[in-house]
Amino acid sequence: MARRPAIARLLAAAAGLLALAPAGAAERADLIVSNALVLTMDGSGTVLEPGVVVVRGDSIAAVGGPELLARYEADTVLDAGGDIAMPGMINLHNHLPMVAFRGLGENGVADRLFRFFFPLEKALLSRELIRTASRQAAIELALSGVTLVADMYYHEDEVARSVAEVGIRGVLGETVIGFPVVDAPEPFGGLAYAERFIAEWKGHPLVTPAVAPHAPYTVPPEWLLRSKALAEREGVPVLIHMAEFAHERELIAERIGAFPAGASVVRYLEDIGFLSDALLAAHVIYVDAEDQQILKRRGVGIAHNPKANGRGNTGMSPAWEMFENGLDLGLGTDGPMSSNQMDVLDVMTHAAAVARFLGGDATRFTPRELLYLATVGGARALDREDELGSLEVGKKADLVIVDAHAPNVQPVYDPYASVALGAYPENVRTTIVNGRLVVRDRVLLTVDMDAHWREWTALTGRVAEFAKTLE
Repeated sequence: MARRPAIARLLAAAAGLLALAPAGAAERADLIVSNALVLTMDGSGTVLEPGVVVVRGDSIAAVGGPELLARYEADTVLDAGGDIAMPGMINLHNHLPMVAFRGLGENGVADRLFRFFFPLEKALLSRELIRTASRQAAIELALSGVTLVADMYYHEDEVARSVAEVGIRGVLGETVIGFPVVDAPEPFGGLAYAERFIAEWKGHPLVTPAVAPHAPYTVPPEWLLRSKALAEREGVPVLIHMAEFAHERELIAERIGAFPAGASVVRYLEDIGFLSDALLAAHVIYVDAEDQQILKRRGVGIAHNPKANGRGNTGMSPAWEMFENGLDLGLGTDGPMSSNQMDVLDVMTHAAAVARFLGGDATRFTPRELLYLATVGGARALDREDELGSLEVGKKADLVIVDAHAPNVQPVYDPYASVALGAYPENVRTTIVNGRLVVRDRVLLTVDMDAHWREWTALTGRVAEFAKTLE
């Protein structure tokens, strides 16, 4: 996506000058992570061992070696004990409330979408379900080291409340679709809902509201362009599913109208004037070299979902070619009925496997490149690399600590490989978002878990009863 002015770099330079000031009283900070193996993910690939990260307010004040401990003091100092500190991970595509239906219809059911998912949504979706399920999903994300999630669903204001309550970031798109849904009784009513949602949440420190026309085969050109116009007027992102299915052109022709002969889905969207640098497109599987150049020229961000695409048998994305061609590419899980798990750690292994299988080349996506996709790549896809994605002075303090002493992570010869190919979600010890401790020593600090569990078990009990009628 297009670059923003590098204000963060100016802040970094100012902070550097302060660090050269004469020695005196220690500067105050809010939080210090010390004695860590720090993977900064900066442009130079800086690794600090032992390393220190200093947080003041919502931002990183300093990154360096143990000498920083003499320059800064804070009430909260986390001794990482040699564990790995790295930027928080970014999950670029999800449908968080669907966690309420996870695990249903998994036993070889034909037409699972129509047999299970649509009936479940029609019968059970409500503000209460969306709020409680979104909180459950956000808890899972925080515990797995995801500090930002991009989501598309209904009643996205309820998703926003839960994401903000847990304390992670959300780029949250209110769905616009061509048939009645739970929060919009008339077709395309999600656009008016999105306008209200944006007005309510725009400027929130954690939540970025967005508009999410579902897909080119469910939203005709007029409403795609209305969605884009709203996003441009409000300065917010647009989220969409794009080029996900081999027969997507036929779907568009069948449901929307005649499809241009010889065109691809990307070229169709380019011709109607929909593509822009505010767009985050999920999946992007069926694209050729010309499509990729169009997406690059328009600055479209790509959410690569290799695990969900494999489980759903929808295809294998040419993600390696897009990465090599310089497109803004990051990783997503898709909804918890598509990939079941929502951690980005697992997706990195799938991304490498798909790229290597497609190319017959075991060198594709090195561990460092995978970690790039999970952090910097996700930030670039959202046009937020000046504030997120790496541990650098002036950027937002979104970081996680991964247990480097866990048996599945050991030995740590290459810390990038230890995280990208070895770590499990439960190896994430600490999650910090916007300078705030959200998870410490595997304990979520932001939610009353007893109260949440009562809501969650009541909800899943109702889902279980209804699901029996679908078997």
